[in-house]
Amino acid sequence: MSRVYTIEIKPDEAEQRLDRWFRRKFPHVTQGQIEKLCRKGDIRVDGGRVKANSRVGPGQSVRIPPLPEPGTAPRRTAARISKADAEMMRDTVLFRDEHLLVLNKPSGLPSQGGSGQSRHIDGLSEALCFDHHEKPRLVHRLDKDTSGVLLMARTQRMASALTAAFRARDTRKIYWAVVAGVPHPAMGTIKYGLVKAPGHGAKGQAEKMHCIHPRAVDEVEGAKRATTDYAVLSRLASRAAWVALVPITGRTHQLRAHMAEMGHPIIGDGKYGGSGQENLGEGWGAQLGGDISRKMHLHARSLQIEHPVTGAIMNFTAPLPPHMVKTWDTFGWSVADVPVDPFEDPE
Repeated sequence: MSRVYTIEIKPDEAEQRLDRWFRRKFPHVTQGQIEKLCRKGDIRVDGGRVKANSRVGPGQSVRIPPLPEPGTAPRRTAARISKADAEMMRDTVLFRDEHLLVLNKPSGLPSQGGSGQSRHIDGLSEALCFDHHEKPRLVHRLDKDTSGVLLMARTQRMASALTAAFRARDTRKIYWAVVAGVPHPAMGTIKYGLVKAPGHGAKGQAEKMHCIHPRAVDEVEGAKRATTDYAVLSRLASRAAWVALVPITGRTHQLRAHMAEMGHPIIGDGKYGGSGQENLGEGWGAQLGGDISRKMHLHARSLQIEHPVTGAIMNFTAPLPPHMVKTWDTFGWSVADVPVDPFEDPE
């Protein structure tokens, strides 16, 4: 067993979850051991108690308690990932170079582990090492049931640079969704603030956000301002619409909560568009019935970012997942009929 000491997080290390930082420093310590050490208060950050999923960043000091000796708890390796999962992960790769990876995340697969989640992108990413000795790192996340473009860094230095780019909003993300009813006007901006609803599980497994009127955001404890641009790309009479969404801010469940607040929940979103959800269509809530899948119809269609090393402006586009392809075919919608970026001013 080692002694008690502290480690200061280096300036070139990206802000990240404590458990992810800890596993990189001490790969022989299991996730369960980290969570237990946090619960007991043995692991502390800047002298205070923390949870395993607490965010830590450069300049903070982490108290390291006595740890088991290396070799007593083997690190999870790519060999423990099934052949099917390894092939599935490699099939999601849209782009890779020496510095970054771009995936088309499948719907239903979480970005990171959490309560009851043992199979996720972060854990399976060891199948994406390719010619590198370390596994790629997440620099942003998508909800479990949201598909589409997901960026990963292949080195710690790239993780810091890409995380900074997302934090500074030096990226452009466009999502596609199918919503109940047809928003009016056909293009606009939603500025409702968001606050986490109380009483939804100790570990956030049923986390839900409430919308707050922009004028009341400063008066509500914990509320944060949130802004979403939207544009209607096509419609199915008054029943449903294909919309493009751009999150100007990056709040939890922002797009889902904002569309539900407008009265147009995203199809397949049981959390924000239950059967009692009112909308401007025909009152179907977040389900259309018939042959339309009950899965979430929210897809991170494209991402634009400046490459941290080359400086090139890079654009990545993810094909729709199978259940959304079927919906497009059913409604007679065509990807070729809409602009890549409907928010751009025509020349």
